[in-house]
Amino acid sequence: MARLIKNHLARLIILTAATYQIAAGLHSYFWPKIFWDVWTKSLDAAVKPVPTLQTLNLLLGILGVFWEYPLPFLIPNTAFHRSIAARLSIYPLSVLCAALLYQGTNAAIYYIVGILIYFWAYSDGEIVCMPWKVPERPRPANGPAKV
Repeated sequence: MARLIKNHLARLIILTAATYQIAAGLHSYFWPKIFWDVWTKSLDAAVKPVPTLQTLNLLLGILGVFWEYPLPFLIPNTAFHRSIAARLSIYPLSVLCAALLYQGTNAAIYYIVGILIYFWAYSDGEIVCMPWKVPERPRPANGPAKV
């Protein structure tokens, strides 16, 4: 039976979340709304006169797509692309920006699920290899093991 490669599952979930965040950022340019505006109006300045939160969501969504599905000439097989710890430190910012925007709440939920699965993969010692490849097992130096 095959083992679950958790970082590939997390990559697909984060790709979905980032795509949803891009769509939410674009949608919110036309209909700006803070998710928490029922309780406070103090956050309305982040979306109304200048679309700061919308632009942050759009940029973080684009970063998430390019990080999880890198173009061949940009960042594949670099330390930045292979680092699960870097993902675990950057994606909570994406969760925060998506959760503040009314249109991005589903993206925030997907990001949280993806972060949890990345944490699971990080705890199991998985590594991120080239996109859509299976990590190679290290070969013994003196040939195959005897059973």
